Amino acid sequence: MTENLKYKIDLHTHTSASGHAYCSLKEMAKTAAEKGLEWLGFAEHAPAMPGSCHPLYFINYHVIPDHLYGIRILKGAELNVLDFQGSIDLEMRGLLQLDFAIASLHTRCFKSGTRTENTDALLHAMENPFVNIIGHPDDSRYPLDYERLVKGALANGVLLELNASSLDPENARKNGPENDRLLLKTCEKYGAPILLGSDAHFDDMIGNFGTACSLLEELEFPEALVMNGQPEKLKTYLNRWRNKTE
Repeated sequence: MTENLKYKIDLHTHTSASGHAYCSLKEMAKTAAEKGLEWLGFAEHAPAMPGSCHPLYFINYHVIPDHLYGIRILKGAELNVLDFQGSIDLEMRGLLQLDFAIASLHTRCFKSGTRTENTDALLHAMENPFVNIIGHPDDSRYPLDYERLVKGALANGVLLELNASSLDPENARKNGPENDRLLLKTCEKYGAPILLGSDAHFDDMIGNFGTACSLLEELEFPEALVMNGQPEKLKTYLNRWRNKTE
């Protein structure tokens, strides 16, 4: 049954191909359509994440239809930032197949440094033209300088994510709500756009932005800066070297 969703775009989801998610691509797409989404993105974990996709998985993305169950399918990756120089874990052949890429810090792939070093890692990752979104920059295990991060995102045309799963008390990330408040206030200060992501690892979680929307309302965050509700603007942030979101 179609739900009354405020936002009909969710790019940060994972299928069983990511190794620690539990539904197939078609199951995720079918549920997204039933919920009333219009765009669904698959951001499979890149190869450095234990148990995740082989590089060939991304190279073969061209076989996946651009539409399933009447909704637009975007094929992406959640890249792992590997070091303070912003290195990522997917080679060119795979990157060229992506409709979008999220770059994130994960404990199994990146050892936290100082606030400056962690921020430098994400700023360098933003300089990669294949990186469109910085995923869940709200984990106190990776202290960040939000002033520098937001300014860097603006300078590089990269979106910062408000990750709904970080607001879940059972999530392993630390101090998500507190850090997200600071992130959002800094984004509003500089006029930096954000993207909501469910980080769904099971189909029921797709488009579950309730806690994120409550936080946006609490802070009176400008609707104009939330790209989930503005597909035409969102297109300009995805695949900065080409546009396949039609």
